[in-house]
Amino acid sequence: MNRPLTRRSVELTPLEATEAWFVRHGLPYFVPEQRSAAREALTPRRLVPLTVAVGLAAAVAAVGLSWLVGDLSLGAAGLTAVGVVAAAFYGVTALRGRPVLMWAISRTMGSLHLLLPMVTRALPLLLLFVTFLFINAEVWQLASTLDGGVLWLTVLLFAAMALVFLLNRLPEELDSADQELDAEQLRRACRGTPLEAELEVLVGSGRVGSNVPGRVEGYERGNLLLVMVVVQAVQVLVLAVAVFLFFMVFGAVVMNQSVMKIWVPDGTHSLAWLPNVSVELVQVSVFLAAFSGLYFTVTVLTDETYREQFFTGVKSELDRAVGVRAAYLAVRAGQRPAAAS
Repeated sequence: MNRPLTRRSVELTPLEATEAWFVRHGLPYFVPEQRSAAREALTPRRLVPLTVAVGLAAAVAAVGLSWLVGDLSLGAAGLTAVGVVAAAFYGVTALRGRPVLMWAISRTMGSLHLLLPMVTRALPLLLLFVTFLFINAEVWQLASTLDGGVLWLTVLLFAAMALVFLLNRLPEELDSADQELDAEQLRRACRGTPLEAELEVLVGSGRVGSNVPGRVEGYERGNLLLVMVVVQAVQVLVLAVAVFLFFMVFGAVVMNQSVMKIWVPDGTHSLAWLPNVSVELVQVSVFLAAFSGLYFTVTVLTDETYREQFFTGVKSELDRAVGVRAAYLAVRAGQRPAAAS
């Protein structure tokens, strides 16, 4: 007969509990086993066959869609959509990105009270600018031509530009993580974590002193960068959705059929029970929401006030994680973090 599991038999060791703490805080690559699995998933032996299979499937779907509807833009949109979905799924599963995404979402939802004051500082000027575009006939005429996959490709272009800005500027925010740590900083970092007691033993034995290297490189540094990118992306997405909803409501109130027929001579496609809500209104709202997301991303990265407010909370949590990592390496190797790193 199998013996029932007791609380003691399933109790985690301090190292195992710390590894679970890393994962809960969106840092799976701080765990050696998770890091090795992600490294294996990025080898050509795994990536090349998968890329070829997804590429062929996407190409067949794109050609078939273009042939059925007679629109090449829908085929291109289908091709990119399959690629984006496949890459996202692989990142969340094989590359162990799910903890990063879940932590970013939970942190954004839990800090909306901090996000809203900052957004309300950026939104007035942004809304003033994009509202001027919204009541501009040329913008409606342009957006009305973004049929099928063209609108999707336009949104992807804005998203790609925002990602380039993030990847170019965010590494600067990680420079402070390379500083040296002392025993007191490690104590503050490990307070309330599974390593708190273990660290005290190391400090008491003299195996942790001053000038402990906190440098993070390779996959672990990439994990820190990924956390900041995902957090930024989630918050920009929240802002873009808010702008989209604003223009949908605003347009449904002020944009009547007579004005839309003047601005879009080829005709509008409205709902029978909501005549002011048209396909063109959705296209304009999506276009301006995507543009607003790009604008907000650039503003956060270039304006020192916004940058400090936006990254202070995230940076403090990442700095703490670097300190916990130093103590984790010391406990794991049974020697000073300087030699363990």
